[in-house]
Amino acid sequence: MPPATPPAASPETAPSLVGREYEVEIGPVAHGGHCIARTEEGRVLFVRHALPGERVVAKVTEGREDSRFLRADAVEVLEPSKDRVEAPCPFAGPGLCGGCDWQHAAPGAQRRLKASVVAEQLARLAGLTAEDAGWDGTVEPAPGDKVPKGEVPAWRTRVHYSVDDEGRAGLLRHRSHEVQPIDRCLIAAPGVSELGVEKRRWPQIATVDATAATGSGDRQVQLTPRPGGRLPLVELDRPVSVLRGEEPRGRGAERGGERAVHRVHGRPFVRERAVGRTWRISAGGFWQVHPKAAELLVEAVMTGLTPRKGEMALDLYCGAGLFAGALAERVGDKGAVLGIESSRRAVEDARHNLADLDRVRVERGNVEQVLPRTGITEADIVVLDPPRSGAGRKTVRQVAGLGPRRIAYVACDPAALARDLAYFREEGYVPHFLRAFDLFPMTHHVECVAILKPAPKGS
Repeated sequence: MPPATPPAASPETAPSLVGREYEVEIGPVAHGGHCIARTEEGRVLFVRHALPGERVVAKVTEGREDSRFLRADAVEVLEPSKDRVEAPCPFAGPGLCGGCDWQHAAPGAQRRLKASVVAEQLARLAGLTAEDAGWDGTVEPAPGDKVPKGEVPAWRTRVHYSVDDEGRAGLLRHRSHEVQPIDRCLIAAPGVSELGVEKRRWPQIATVDATAATGSGDRQVQLTPRPGGRLPLVELDRPVSVLRGEEPRGRGAERGGERAVHRVHGRPFVRERAVGRTWRISAGGFWQVHPKAAELLVEAVMTGLTPRKGEMALDLYCGAGLFAGALAERVGDKGAVLGIESSRRAVEDARHNLADLDRVRVERGNVEQVLPRTGITEADIVVLDPPRSGAGRKTVRQVAGLGPRRIAYVACDPAALARDLAYFREEGYVPHFLRAFDLFPMTHHVECVAILKPAPKGS
């Protein structure tokens, strides 16, 4: 065992601890798909493939003698949790596919783990209890996703495959660029699995993005060649549109530019169906990955906002226009909706999707830059569906300055949500209620919808 006080050493010379094993008792779950444990000498371990309360042998995967914490995998379970199940997927486990975090936990236990993470993030970053947030403390499964132990809901309508040097499609290992070849992804939706991407070789290809639309029969694969590589003749098990993708280059790459996409065969978009409308989603455009997510989130947002005829509504980070369309139907002909989105292709899709609603306007650009330029000084209701990093203090201040009566915040990351809720509280807005949804079964990800309203005067 290492000494209680590790010898002083620079990052360049401190000995690596990768491969060292510790017998530890597993503590609480942490954000990111792992649990916390401590070695006898007090080192903090973030352990994957473990569950709270277990005793395991943890093998270090990252860290040195002077690291603040170590990352590890549970390679042997000495005392299992009652929530442990045998992972249904043969590619789930230490050193294998990094796509799923909780294959070894019963479905109900996964939702309890996610609820613990949401509660911990709210408390630590926003100073909120579940009661403060108007949350019942549960993570709700999507309709049809309640499955028995040992079964996996097939929900992922978009799968990003990486290709190894031998042309085999697979998924990346955890925190690695190494490819784990697979013959089937259990969480992939049937429309993706039936394409048979994993069955064939992809010479000269770096990645394959497969999409199976919800509500239409559209299937699409986007192939990104290796540098200098050529596209193969694509023969899959179902009719499919084929696109060629390219990584952003030059200034576009430096600024996080959109990937160039070229149509090879078929449509350059897929058609999704939700809330009574058909939505065009171009390659690389954002759409919820779970087939039930769009309907579920719109229902939660509209229930919380209770839009009224004639109101002014904002849809920030509007993507292809899902919430803007739902808002426009509810505010009526005398109302107005402004959507803001930074992606050029998503803006084009949103304008196409909502072309029949003349009360909707969609502007392109970063929210914090575009919103002040619109000339809007007041809004009745606002939806924010920011990227994983959250909206941030500046955007929160801008939104609160418009004086909306209700704000809906859709979050795919509980830490970003909690940070922004703290910013909103500084600006006079507090949670009215919060719901959490398990729209990413088997992974650590969780989707939340928080409805905010002005804080009571004097609070």
